[in-house]
Amino acid sequence: MRIILMGPPGAGKGTQANFISANYHIFKISTGDILRQVIQDKTELGLEIKSIVDKGALVSDEIIIRLVKETIQRDCCVNGFLLDGFPRTLEQAKVLAKSNLNFDYILELKVPDSIIIERISGRRVHLQSGRIYHKVYNPPRQDGLDDITGEPLVQREDDQEDTIRRRLKIYHEYTQPVIDFYANSNPQHPATLYHAISGLGTVDEVSQRLSDCFEK
Repeated sequence: MRIILMGPPGAGKGTQANFISANYHIFKISTGDILRQVIQDKTELGLEIKSIVDKGALVSDEIIIRLVKETIQRDCCVNGFLLDGFPRTLEQAKVLAKSNLNFDYILELKVPDSIIIERISGRRVHLQSGRIYHKVYNPPRQDGLDDITGEPLVQREDDQEDTIRRRLKIYHEYTQPVIDFYANSNPQHPATLYHAISGLGTVDEVSQRLSDCFEK
């Protein structure tokens, strides 16, 4: 299978991407993972990307698409692949469409903004270990303290409500046109490939909805 999986930050996209990859034996392609690996490899392109990232600038669509295409050509993608959170912009979607890649499913995890804000803003982290708690869904035994060490938990800047709202605004501004591109028939991608999947409920419930989609 070849799949595009989209969804706002906090929708559970990463978790479900891992579920699909493991259960359907297809390779997960995350642009974030690709960029980190290229930077780590210290290739000429990797050094260029590191320079861009260090300046706080965005890596260009041309570079991102080039890396995605190179990854798709590898042996790990012979049985299929899943694009995790890519394309992010309409321009990326149009360039990807011109690459003549055929997709079987284009999936969008849908979760209301209010639920995403509740999910993310409630996170608390023990920085030394990386253990993550949630004030509602997975609270520590003692409020504000790590279960193992008793050390204080913190709220990361990325998990603060103002930051989440900014990220959601950017997502809707840039990714909604991508969703519209796939949800409406066009020569490269018939609308029948697009499926909106509710991201509400437990992880297992969402995974089951995805599995049901594949079996139709």
